[in-house]
Amino acid sequence: MNLFQPCKICILPRKLGLGGPASFQIGLVDAMQRRGITVCHDPLETGVAAILVFGAAQNTGALTLAQRAGVRVVQRLNGMNWIHRRRFTGVRHFVKAEYGNLKLRRLRKSADRVIYQSAFSRSWWERENSVLDKPQFVIHNGVDLGYFSPHPANLPHDRYRLLMVEGHHGGGYDQGLLTAARLLEGLRCVADRDCELVVVGDVPTNLKQQITSITAPISWLGVVERAKIPEIDRSAHLLFSGDINASCPNSLIEAMACGLPVVAYATGALPELVSEEAGRLAAYGGDVWKLDPPDISALTDAAWQALQGRDELSRGARLRVEANFDIEKIAEKYIEVLLGD
Repeated sequence: MNLFQPCKICILPRKLGLGGPASFQIGLVDAMQRRGITVCHDPLETGVAAILVFGAAQNTGALTLAQRAGVRVVQRLNGMNWIHRRRFTGVRHFVKAEYGNLKLRRLRKSADRVIYQSAFSRSWWERENSVLDKPQFVIHNGVDLGYFSPHPANLPHDRYRLLMVEGHHGGGYDQGLLTAARLLEGLRCVADRDCELVVVGDVPTNLKQQITSITAPISWLGVVERAKIPEIDRSAHLLFSGDINASCPNSLIEAMACGLPVVAYATGALPELVSEEAGRLAAYGGDVWKLDPPDISALTDAAWQALQGRDELSRGARLRVEANFDIEKIAEKYIEVLLGD
């Protein structure tokens, strides 16, 4: 098929919620439309040439009918739900997480092609499930370099600002916030000025109270519009990416595009994403899959190193994204998988 011939791609489900998947989908759709591709969200709509499924589809019946009619189905895979298997997060959350994994596995088997968000994600799926005999690809997430840019920066000069950006901070993923609070306390012991934590995303009230009892000041910005994220990224000195074993956090790439260096543990796909020129990664210090307590001292050292070399890392973070995570280049790769041979 001629990749430049006008065509229609169905994307499922339509992401309107919080966090990275929705932000990435918006950027990907915009890039596809700039290439003359029509994007819809109905797999049975006339003229659909291929279907891209983010994770798992809700209406599997319509997806099956379209596939039987010869429409290529491509699954975009993140990681698996796993925290609930290591610590109690409630019966309801456990059942929901396992059902989510089941839907992901089923589509992975039935899809014509699979796109993994990182090499880490692919190796994880193949280790825990099976190696598939079908076309599979690793394509990292990408961002709009014009939308997410380093200018104008608005850094506070009287304190260091540590930023966390997630859609949701609950449901078993509260460890990242607890680590951020301890990191903030560690930085206060070594930094030459005061430090503060700014948190973007939905945080349960009880978790806020727990974090506030550990450290302050904390600014809880709550859920913010996507349009405000670049300005928030440009107002911080460091991004702390607290999701352990993350497959490809879009908020991290958005931050680097805004010239915001990253500090995190070297787990999941982060070693693929964050180079030494773009931030600092610390050794976790235990068995991350068993949720051993992390090494806060190592993380504090990494963050302080990043703060001391912040200007150079800011430039490196932007260059890293320009070279590897430009949504225009990422969209071309997706289109090739969806429509190419």
